[in-house]
Amino acid sequence: MEPQFYVYILASRMNGTLYTGFTGDLLRRVWEHRNHVVPGFTDAHNVTRLVHYEVFGDYDLAARREFLLKRWRRVWKVRLIEAENPGWRDLYEDIADPRAQIPSYNAL
Repeated sequence: MEPQFYVYILASRMNGTLYTGFTGDLLRRVWEHRNHVVPGFTDAHNVTRLVHYEVFGDYDLAARREFLLKRWRRVWKVRLIEAENPGWRDLYEDIADPRAQIPSYNAL
């Protein structure tokens, strides 16, 4: 199986504080945010809701995408989230389901 890398956006609530991250293990990393395992921004601001994620087969593409998203204006991030998740539903339960397949994101 080809390695996968993830760029994700967490929110504290609908239209709340946003955090953009990058990881090789989305399930583990979001669990860490949700359980406040690592002190920092997401812990201090209770940013635990997975509202958007993208999957890449290439480390460099994923890292570049995270770099770009971190520099996006907030309104652009909100549009990105709402394009596929208008209710800002927490997607963690979808990926935590062992039967769920995480789709691959190939467009940049």
